[in-house]
Amino acid sequence: MPGESHDPTDIRSIAVHADDVVTALEASQQGRDAVLRITAPFAGRVRARIHLVQPAEPADDGGGGPGPIRIPPGKLVAEDAPAYPHAHETEPEQEEYDVEAHHERHAEELAAWRAAVREHFVDSIVLDLPTGAHQVDVKVLG
Repeated sequence: MPGESHDPTDIRSIAVHADDVVTALEASQQGRDAVLRITAPFAGRVRARIHLVQPAEPADDGGGGPGPIRIPPGKLVAEDAPAYPHAHETEPEQEEYDVEAHHERHAEELAAWRAAVREHFVDSIVLDLPTGAHQVDVKVLG
């Protein structure tokens, strides 16, 4: 297609879906290697989609072209974004531990975090490319 290339410095902005960023952040907090990924061909505006990195994933596209650009989800939210609520932090303050009460409180805290973190997306990021740093705008969908 016109305007597409294998040069990632052609990228001016990336589009990400808010749900993908929040899901990737949550997965990362749970120990999974979740990123937002951009694959070639590149253009002025590209879409970054959620991706779970596999252990032996190839560094290039398999055809001699550029490898995917992987963006850690934490780069897409401001430093003042609310911290992820881990289960041990949401334990109810009761004399006797109640599994159901803890589950309900944790689910409520997660829902509140998912909503609040959406207010902290950044407007731009720096992509770490093999050729160096490249700043792009971030457009959040959804």
